Amino acid sequence: MAQPVVLITGALTGIGRATALAFADEGHRIVVSGRHDDKGQALAAELRARGVEAEFVRADVRHEDDVRRLVEQTLARFGRLDVAVNNAGTEGELGPITDQAAANYEATFSVNVLGTLLSIKHEMRAMQAQGAGSIINLSSIAGQVGIAGASVYAASKHAVEGLTKSAALEGAPLGVRVNAVSPGPVDTSMLDRFTGGSDDVRNGFLATVPAKRAAAPEEIAQTIVFLASDKAHYLTGQRIAVDGAYTAQ
Repeated sequence: MAQPVVLITGALTGIGRATALAFADEGHRIVVSGRHDDKGQALAAELRARGVEAEFVRADVRHEDDVRRLVEQTLARFGRLDVAVNNAGTEGELGPITDQAAANYEATFSVNVLGTLLSIKHEMRAMQAQGAGSIINLSSIAGQVGIAGASVYAASKHAVEGLTKSAALEGAPLGVRVNAVSPGPVDTSMLDRFTGGSDDVRNGFLATVPAKRAAAPEEIAQTIVFLASDKAHYLTGQRIAVDGAYTAQ
């Protein structure tokens, strides 16, 4: 039996990259996507060096033509789409809500919300035609709680969780599962941006996490791999917080 086909958006750094490598370790066939050709081709070559079939397709999830082409090229290359990981996202401009501009709202929501919506739309169409599939959206602890200084980002991640639940209800009768993974602080460049590159701010934030540390990207990736597997076959419409108990407080 052929190995499952996985599509990952925002795959070139951080959690997306770790997820691509984790699926490669499982032997899956992989399509990675992002906006930078050089990094994308390098990642695809690295995945192929691990012994799996892999392709890079350049796409910007803010544009429906790009998303449509991304899914179409995945189907043309591999004939099906079993798992989609909608990881592309941005934190936008951080700061007090009294300083927020409409442009930041539009830029953040166009990636995090519109990008996720368009991705689900075209992935779901492919999966419902084959009667099976798993879609995993990347949310955040900010999809459940507020974060001072990150109001627009938090609003966008709350929206991602609403999309996840609604899509799960539509997908369940079709054999398509839809879930969200909601990381806490993860040791990536986004955490550095959130904390302004300050060790004091970073350490103060991590002190509020019961586990007293940031997650490694690989820890988030392993949860995604589990959600994509047959071991989670009855699990849909859920948000899985991988946050060191942050949202349990």
